Amino acid sequence: MSTSQNTTTSSIVFLLTGVPGLEAFHTWISIPFCFLYATALSGNSLILFAIITQPSLHEPMYYFLSMLSTTDLGLSISTLATMLGIFWFNAREISFNACLSQMFFIQLFTFMESSVLLAMAFDRYVAISNPLRYASVLTDLKIVVIGVTIVTRGTLIQTPLAVLLKRLSYCSSHVLRHSYCFHPDVMKLSCTDTRINSAVGLTAMISTVGVDSILILLSYVLIIRTVLSIASPEERKKAFSTCISHIGAVAIFYIPLISLSFVHRFGKRAPPYVHTMIANTYLLIPPVMNPIIYSVKTRQIRKALLKVLHSSTTKS
Repeated sequence: MSTSQNTTTSSIVFLLTGVPGLEAFHTWISIPFCFLYATALSGNSLILFAIITQPSLHEPMYYFLSMLSTTDLGLSISTLATMLGIFWFNAREISFNACLSQMFFIQLFTFMESSVLLAMAFDRYVAISNPLRYASVLTDLKIVVIGVTIVTRGTLIQTPLAVLLKRLSYCSSHVLRHSYCFHPDVMKLSCTDTRINSAVGLTAMISTVGVDSILILLSYVLIIRTVLSIASPEERKKAFSTCISHIGAVAIFYIPLISLSFVHRFGKRAPPYVHTMIANTYLLIPPVMNPIIYSVKTRQIRKALLKVLHSSTTKS
């Protein structure tokens, strides 16, 4: 391959892909996506506003929920511009640096969401196993330290992926297979050896999502063991009910992630639009569903949201 095909990374322009084979229907396809983005942005903003403004929600459990809403907002905003830009204006071009930035933030917020779900599992374990020491174990300072650790951990793990992509040469095709920049997708367009990139990418995924999922599972083994040791059936039911929302949040994060991995690995014969639609909705399911799950299943959140909405309607 001639060296004239190699270009400096700063001058590369990638082409994002909408829904292959359904380009004529992009405007119609954008309608449900607009609805999903509007739901994700408004739902998570409302939960954040409620937690900040309602003193009754100034507790560790809700501080962790505010972290979850922040990561979900970040995840939604990371893909909003490129996805709707393609559907509305066929704006497929994205510069290499912009692509790298988008990829960095998508994976950073994905890793952070996994870490927040682990912190929430720890919160539930402490609340159920040692309720009398709950406030002394999870002090405001410790919650701030956990929050800073989550951001730092995600940034430190994600930075090498972006740095390693910059040292690759990109030749021939610059067409990406998604409506946003995705690490394996960008890596596949390189005409140089990407084994180090693949190894680092796999290590990053295992050391975040992989480790977190095992620790969350372990937390629930300990929670179930503690709950089963409670003599009163009423107390047992009450203890389990405090975990329902978190179990829902864990399920809607991990199930789409596992489904996407299976489709990429085993769905080679599936039409291209199936891969694209699953990849597009995968990043939107947690931000859309988390506010719904917590407002439906958590009475304090529901009351706070109704209070916020009521005060805003009376003012207007």
